[in-house]
Amino acid sequence: MNEQEQENLRQILASPSYLPADQDLQLLSRDDLRPVRMQLELLKPELALTEEDIASTIVVFGGTQVVEPEEAARRVAALSGEKDRSPVQERALARARRIETKSHYYTMARDFARLVAEETRETDHWEYVVVTGGGPGIMEAANRGAYDAGAKSIGFNITLPHEQQPNPYITPYLCFQFRYFALRKLHFLLRARALVIFPGGFGTLDELFDALTLRQTGRMQEIPLVMVGKEYWSRVIDFEFLADEGVIADAHLDLIQYAESAEEIWRIIAAFHRHGTTLPPRNGGDS
Repeated sequence: MNEQEQENLRQILASPSYLPADQDLQLLSRDDLRPVRMQLELLKPELALTEEDIASTIVVFGGTQVVEPEEAARRVAALSGEKDRSPVQERALARARRIETKSHYYTMARDFARLVAEETRETDHWEYVVVTGGGPGIMEAANRGAYDAGAKSIGFNITLPHEQQPNPYITPYLCFQFRYFALRKLHFLLRARALVIFPGGFGTLDELFDALTLRQTGRMQEIPLVMVGKEYWSRVIDFEFLADEGVIADAHLDLIQYAESAEEIWRIIAAFHRHGTTLPPRNGGDS
């Protein structure tokens, strides 16, 4: 080959068109390849969890801002030390104090996940594996409780505009990063035997109402939805008002149960599957 032919060959080999399609990240990032990305996002966690023989999960939701009691107290002390506080600083202190009153939920989520691991370690497969969104706060606490007990736990992290990284207590090979909230929600529910909802904000509410709607309409397996902290949730959502107004049926109130301790959460879940329905089929999630 002459120099011109060699240069042309070099350009051929360097061209994105020459990359195998599955290695062409520029191609896979195109808007019209969204269906392919969604299919990959469905399959990657599914294949990994199947290979790890994870038959069922317990999903734990809750606020990212709910930290452990020691950290909550430290933040209050730091803000309390400010003199001549501005209105913004006063607001920050008031919010920190409210988080401190909820910090026991961090401990409860950690205790609950450890209890689940201890109660289910004798099963033939990996049953009732704790799964969270993989972030901080209540999610960290639940992954941490499983970690304390030497059990596997799962993290379904999500790509967000601001930086987010997984908490350090997730089983490393069971931590997944999602681009699409819809696929992440689907994976939360596919193997779920229970949803445990601790106090939280918009994200927690989004996940709660997604599951509530699917349970109300019969589009997913029958599982208990356990809301932790009735005083908190009764102020956030007045379910009885919805029933009184006729926009939901009275029977829909029975989709929700409340708990105030790690042991009570587990008793509700154990009783539901022992005396309620049998364990749902493997592919019980909404399709």
